Amino acid sequence: MIMKSLVPVVALIALVVSGVQAFISVGGTRNTHVSITGSAVMEKIREVCAAVAESEGRDFKPTGSSAEELLRACLGTATGDVSGAKFRRALNQIYTQNGIVDRDFMSSAAHHFNNEAFNEGRNLIIQGTAAIKANVRTDNLQSARETLGRVCHTLQDFYSHSNWVELGNQMPYANLIRPDLKIENIADIAMPTCSDCASGTCPNQLLPAILNGKYLTSGYLGLFFSYKPQGKCSHGGLTDLSSTQNPRGGISKDEPRSHNTDLHTNAANMAAEATLDLLENIRGAIGNKKYLRLMGIARTAVLAFVIDTTGSMANDIAEAKRVSFNIIDSKKGTQDEPSEYILVQFNDPEFGPLIKTTNSSVMKSEISKLSAKGGGDIPEMCLSALQLALTGAPSSSYIYVFTDAPAKDMNLEKTIKALIRSTKSAVTFFITASMRRRRTPRALSQFQVYYDMALASGGQAIEVSKSSLSQATDIIVDTSTSALVTILQRSRDPGLVESFPFLLDKSLSNTTIYITGSSLTFNLRSPTGVTQSNTVDNGPLGTIKKVGNLQRIQLNGTEIGLWHIDMTTTQPYTIKVMGQSAITFIYVFVEEFKGPHPAFAVIDGRPSAGSPAKMLLTLTGEKGPEALELQEVALMEVSGVKVSNGTIEKMDGGDYLITVKEVPEGEFVVLLKGKDKTSSSLYQRQTTTQISQSKVTIKAIADSSMLPGEVFKINFTVTTNGTSGTYTISAKNDINIPMTHPSTLNVVSGGSAQGTLSVTPPGDMVSGTDVTLTIEAEGPGGSDSNYVVLRLSVLSKVTDFSPPKCEVVDVQGTCYSSSCSSSNWKLSVNITDGNGTGIESISIQQGSGNFTQSKVEDGVIVFMGLYEASCCSPSVTLSAVDKVGNVGRCSYTIKSSAGSRLISMSFPLWASLLLYCFLHDTFP
Repeated sequence: MIMKSLVPVVALIALVVSGVQAFISVGGTRNTHVSITGSAVMEKIREVCAAVAESEGRDFKPTGSSAEELLRACLGTATGDVSGAKFRRALNQIYTQNGIVDRDFMSSAAHHFNNEAFNEGRNLIIQGTAAIKANVRTDNLQSARETLGRVCHTLQDFYSHSNWVELGNQMPYANLIRPDLKIENIADIAMPTCSDCASGTCPNQLLPAILNGKYLTSGYLGLFFSYKPQGKCSHGGLTDLSSTQNPRGGISKDEPRSHNTDLHTNAANMAAEATLDLLENIRGAIGNKKYLRLMGIARTAVLAFVIDTTGSMANDIAEAKRVSFNIIDSKKGTQDEPSEYILVQFNDPEFGPLIKTTNSSVMKSEISKLSAKGGGDIPEMCLSALQLALTGAPSSSYIYVFTDAPAKDMNLEKTIKALIRSTKSAVTFFITASMRRRRTPRALSQFQVYYDMALASGGQAIEVSKSSLSQATDIIVDTSTSALVTILQRSRDPGLVESFPFLLDKSLSNTTIYITGSSLTFNLRSPTGVTQSNTVDNGPLGTIKKVGNLQRIQLNGTEIGLWHIDMTTTQPYTIKVMGQSAITFIYVFVEEFKGPHPAFAVIDGRPSAGSPAKMLLTLTGEKGPEALELQEVALMEVSGVKVSNGTIEKMDGGDYLITVKEVPEGEFVVLLKGKDKTSSSLYQRQTTTQISQSKVTIKAIADSSMLPGEVFKINFTVTTNGTSGTYTISAKNDINIPMTHPSTLNVVSGGSAQGTLSVTPPGDMVSGTDVTLTIEAEGPGGSDSNYVVLRLSVLSKVTDFSPPKCEVVDVQGTCYSSSCSSSNWKLSVNITDGNGTGIESISIQQGSGNFTQSKVEDGVIVFMGLYEASCCSPSVTLSAVDKVGNVGRCSYTIKSSAGSRLISMSFPLWASLLLYCFLHDTFP
């Protein structure tokens, strides 16, 4: 690992915006994988944001240095609140995997370029990069981010663990990311590479023959034994047993020490440059807009529908069409316009497919095609459809389910709850079953799963008649907005006479309260003591709208301070207070791991019972985390009264390590309070996804991609500090690929057991397809369980490694330095792919001109392109991508003249005038 990583794997946004590579963490100041990756990621984001703004004819001028201000400038000038939560969450998916390689692949030489595993390490980079590009093409962005994090780690380790820097190289090794090139001049297994270093800290142990011959070598790392080939360098350090064997010492540059400070710094800088090169390669393959989406630069609102299309659902489908069209049309051009649309329909026995698009017209067309037909035996495939939506939607989405029937596929109940916890998405159900159907005992028990899932996710379960459905769907309009935050959510069953306080701050707008339940009585009380009861529809504090079991209260304004909802009923109810604000937070539960590079790893599944809970939490606000103060963090029971306060340890860049010693025994959420320094206003925020601890732990690791038609095996481990006995193992995936696994494992308390799951994707599966796999382990008697969620990618074998070739054939136009707006210039290019897979796309990567192209077939397919631009935009980069993601580029800058005219000329003449064309670091 480059540079020891005692760091949280939460996004270090405020830090990396400034380009600093050091991070003050639990273990001190180090260059870390997270800081190096973060610095490169933010630099490339700024570059791409500027290029997109130029192409759209607008300025890119962030008002400050925070990530939130960068996000606002990158998204443009559309009106509405902007939240940095989605941006930070996307980056965290990169950084989490970036750091976790040291846990999951601690002893893998290939993942760290140890033991001279150069070809193996390069293959991980090449295959991983191909998977990233394929995932983006199929819009599986989370898988792409996670793979990117792992690839960055391996790429960066090359510069710390090899002798590339010692050989005097000043630039990154392009062959690591170029599939058409190979690693050259690797030291043979029998070739000695290092001299002995008795002290273990010699400035340069490499033998003269290695340095003079420019041979590549890397240190051997012995975590469990001391053997290494004779004469070979060691990695070095206290955990490397091989470093005690001659030649002693080590060449790792992971940490700055007195003997290697310059080498460490050079390695870190080289790793940062190499990461930029990798990001540029990916950007060229997927284009600017998709690159920004990959990095989480998108409006936060997502419109996701799961719709029952059986015969009785005609009215419901019509209402779903109406409300979706209204959202699409009314929010167009604002920050509230959805960045993504998702639709899944279900019937019986059919469900799906998942339709996902960023194009509102496509969403309208797909919803318009829906019609009610079929059904018959009442229960439908609701949970199967919901599973598709949860795996296909971005994390923390709001998903709306329309149905009038209970679920037939109840075997998916635990899988759905696991996916809800994993994705932190909220699910709201619109249940339009007739009262006669709902009152039968069997139907009541089957409908209950919807109420349980709504509560677990922080959504709503709304009972409403078909004729009144249109009055209830205002909640979709409310929650399909940007910068949506939850201030309070509580549930009582049975109901309690209780007062619920909640803070409203200056940043909030459009504050709305939702109360669900039957025969409820309550009073709303403002900070100044003004009250309004549930019997007053239009009162001094807000407008109350009642439909079915839902009461929606829109506040007339947002009076700052402490409000109260005084419930005076014993009927079951739920309360939720929401609004729009840039102030919010994201969090993950983590556990520490040991080894050569100890750090924190995100917990897959529920956190372990019997020990304190640790969270890594990141604040975000309009002016960045520096403008916010965190005063209190607690775990709070939604359905109870227990609140467990945590200790707060301030990290860097808006990050905090939270430790809670006494965790609630049941389901809980995260509640925090703080102060907005810009307005001196106190704020309160809450998560909605319910979590609980477990005495069962299940872990599984899957790094490589699956090949179509071939068996892929995943090893998993089940551990418990609870009851000994037989644990039931179940596994589900979202596209029903056949799987085999043991149905049970015998586990003793304090021990563990291992199993293997085999999955075989179909031979015709599209490359880049994302498969979400959930493995669950349930203890004896069903008293305790846990899960792990894996995202696996299917990637076809790549045989085309040659990038397209781009040749500039003509330049025309005159540009004057005195007045650029009155003149234009043109660039003509020819682009070919030889015997490769063929050109898939040609795009403007940088520049604000227009590009037109035509295809000519004369033995070899040639794309003839013409780029035209104003002289105010004198530079252009054209990117040509083949069907497997290889990238070829032409870059050109036209020089301004003080008064003389530039003559149109062909390639050989203008080349002498420093006008250039290059192809992915290679001239055509």
